[in-house]
Amino acid sequence: MLTIRNRSGRCCRGPARRTMLQASGAGLLGLNVPKLLAAEDQQRRSGAKARSVIFLFLFGGPSQYETFDLKPDAISDIRGPFQPIASRTPELKICEHLPRLAAVSDRFCVIRSMSHSFNDHSGGGHYIQTGHRWHIPVGGGFSATPQDWPSMGSVVEMVSRKQEGLHAALPGYMVVPNRLGRLQDQGQYVRPGEYAGWLGTQFNPLTTTIDKRNDQDNPYWRDCTDAELDFRFEGLDRVPGLNLDRLQRRSSLLAQFDSQRRFLDAGTAAQLDALHQRALGLATSAQTRNALNLRQESAALRDRYGRHLFGQSVLLARRLVEAGVRFVTVHYDCCDGYSWDSHVHSRDVKQHLLPTFDQALSALLLDLEDRGLLEETLVVALGEMGRTARPTPDWGRGHWSTLFPAVLAGGGIRGGIVYGASDGEGREPIDGKTSPEDLAATIYSALGIDPQMMLTMPDGRPVPLISDGTPVQAV
Repeated sequence: MLTIRNRSGRCCRGPARRTMLQASGAGLLGLNVPKLLAAEDQQRRSGAKARSVIFLFLFGGPSQYETFDLKPDAISDIRGPFQPIASRTPELKICEHLPRLAAVSDRFCVIRSMSHSFNDHSGGGHYIQTGHRWHIPVGGGFSATPQDWPSMGSVVEMVSRKQEGLHAALPGYMVVPNRLGRLQDQGQYVRPGEYAGWLGTQFNPLTTTIDKRNDQDNPYWRDCTDAELDFRFEGLDRVPGLNLDRLQRRSSLLAQFDSQRRFLDAGTAAQLDALHQRALGLATSAQTRNALNLRQESAALRDRYGRHLFGQSVLLARRLVEAGVRFVTVHYDCCDGYSWDSHVHSRDVKQHLLPTFDQALSALLLDLEDRGLLEETLVVALGEMGRTARPTPDWGRGHWSTLFPAVLAGGGIRGGIVYGASDGEGREPIDGKTSPEDLAATIYSALGIDPQMMLTMPDGRPVPLISDGTPVQAV
């Protein structure tokens, strides 16, 4: 039996019926779409270059000391176990376990001064992906809520929907390889940040899924077979004997969505039906199937990205933006659900996390360049926090959102530069302090979306898309 598990629906409900009726009289949640599109056109004429974004989210928080801001002159505890190597960017001291990125550093910029005060994985993830602080206090929650701010991808989806209509062959926003979160007991553990929140479920991402294996022989570090890299849509799992042709003929399919309606009032049930029908149409379209088919790429190129989950997910992101998707978030997924949250010094950082990231990102930049897509594709790679200067007893590092790095490339970004600086011990930014609001404003501006564009929240309050951020013009 085909089962439907639209997990995002339980954490990011659409607005209530009364709010939707108010919105219908004021435009899309109060947004003047013609003005939005006119502003986007004006931004493009003034120099915005990016058509698409590939957002590599390194959840857990990579250490600045072990990646792009090494401190070789600090005391041994602070500088850590890894050595710096030369790159093509004179000011950039890069980790010895990122040699491929060192060789292509002239294609990207490193911001060494990302900083915020939300020292929490869930809240930090929300902050980085939306440009707004989470409404739940630090340490007060884990899962996404309907009151969350819309992700940057959801805003781009909204813009794309108005440009291309509901019948576009591909969505404007996708998440691969899995949503961020994991099963916990019998409930869902859904991290905030990647959803549309109060903007409405119709602007949630279309998300792929790959089964996780919670054992030592998992497909996340080692090379994967094609069977293990069978990307499919969350909620539309394949079963023996049920192919896409039969799926399209299943008149009873929508009945399986009924269990999800308990999360919505009667006024938004029709909205959910429309969303599911759109997702089903996208999942069964030839263009979508082609975009998800990594076997169409050469073996040599797939090897260059790496046959591990992260490498093939990054390659999939390139295929999606090439096909027309405007915003693709790639989670660095792993079986423990935390990826880069390295509280203990283990072989994972040295032997798995750094090498797979190095391989996939360097391959992506060169591949986009070879295809003439780099200038119109903004690539962003970062976590939600950095790590503490002092090690833990097991020689890991704790949470430290006060300072962490970000990598930006393509989409008009100047390659071969370093922006911002940290103090001698890597604790604080001392030049070019960059907030999540600034990062979001930079991404929106690169896409030709005005960061000061006004939206109307469900309670009727007008708010700017980004309230305090300023695009980082220096990059």
